[in-house]
Amino acid sequence: MLTQIAGSDAAATRHPRRKTYGVNVGQVRVGGGAPIVVQSMTNTDTADVAATTQQCLELAEAGSEIVRVTVNVPEAAAAVPEIKKRLLAAGCKVPIIGDFHYNGHVLLTKYPDCAVALDKYRINPGNVGAGQRRDEQFSTICKIARDNGKPVRIGVNGGSLNQELVMRKMQENTDKNLGKESEEIINDCMVLSALESTELALESGLRHDQIIISCKTSRPRDLITVYRDLSAKTEQPLHLGLTEAGMGMKGQIWSAASLGVLLYEGIGDTIRISLTPRPGGDRRDEVYAACELLQALGLRSFSPSVTACPGCGRTTSSTFQELAERIQNYIRDMMPIWKTQYEGVETMTLAVMGCIVNGPGESKAANIGISLPGTGEAPRCPVYIDGKKDVTLEGTYDELAAAFQSLVDNYIDKKYPRKTADVL
Repeated sequence: MLTQIAGSDAAATRHPRRKTYGVNVGQVRVGGGAPIVVQSMTNTDTADVAATTQQCLELAEAGSEIVRVTVNVPEAAAAVPEIKKRLLAAGCKVPIIGDFHYNGHVLLTKYPDCAVALDKYRINPGNVGAGQRRDEQFSTICKIARDNGKPVRIGVNGGSLNQELVMRKMQENTDKNLGKESEEIINDCMVLSALESTELALESGLRHDQIIISCKTSRPRDLITVYRDLSAKTEQPLHLGLTEAGMGMKGQIWSAASLGVLLYEGIGDTIRISLTPRPGGDRRDEVYAACELLQALGLRSFSPSVTACPGCGRTTSSTFQELAERIQNYIRDMMPIWKTQYEGVETMTLAVMGCIVNGPGESKAANIGISLPGTGEAPRCPVYIDGKKDVTLEGTYDELAAAFQSLVDNYIDKKYPRKTADVL
């Protein structure tokens, strides 16, 4: 049975999704009208079975519905079956994707257990080989996927585009005096590479419902241009994402600016936000960012959302900031448990507000909200539940936080029905 993904495509009635084939990746369905799927990629050495298994578990728990691992050397290929075994033993059925560059045809041939254990293969047509060897080696991977009943993602990258194709199109632009800028030619080549590779995959024995396409670049405007063009020329499901989004705020904003436009237009069936983590940073941040983007657009619901006051001169106390952060972290920690116990909990809304100006109004609009006192206001914190004032809290920060957290727990337990064994 395919995984039931929380939430629904609520915005689909306003901005219809493009028609695509449905591709089954393990127990997750991509395209074919299924909810948009979040994926991520490990940054551990895949040959380190323990570290890679642990990170896969963490990413899946954070909300990643597909996890990709690098398969670049024999040791990595040999480790994949054991990683898959350990994940299943831990009760984690997240699909594992093998990311192949240069030598995928060799590794999948020499390590058939790896080919069987993986749920999908990612092929970059720009670096699978050169000349005639390119098509042969690309076809080899597709035939292995065909024989094992696995889907593939044909992942074209602007930074590793087939240079023979680029030079041919550059020369054609000159010879025919087409007047195209170099960036336009590169964008055209990315789409052409994806479409030609799809045809080769079909000729190699794969079906339409085994092929996902991506055309990634690191420039948001080019990404939008490429995917608009690509979506008009194929019905294959599309994977969205910048090749390298960057670090922190920059990476999140650039990803949201490009993916948000495309998703709003109904383009895209699965996404990854490729954030560069800080040294020793949390790889799960890219998962949280992807989930937040889909939730912001009304396309999916992954976790209760917290509306928090931005602060101003009326909120010189930091209490509302500390409480908002504490509640946000509490929700993130509890969601792996809540989503297995309660039906619909991911749709809950909370508000943590800092003064009387917008505090009561925003709190009433949420399922459960608290309005903290601003500078000069009485030290009382009214709490509203489903639009009605329920209680007024007073006390120290720790007392307020504990009381509000308790109210959240009680609300969830009473509001959302317990999941049955069939749902679990």
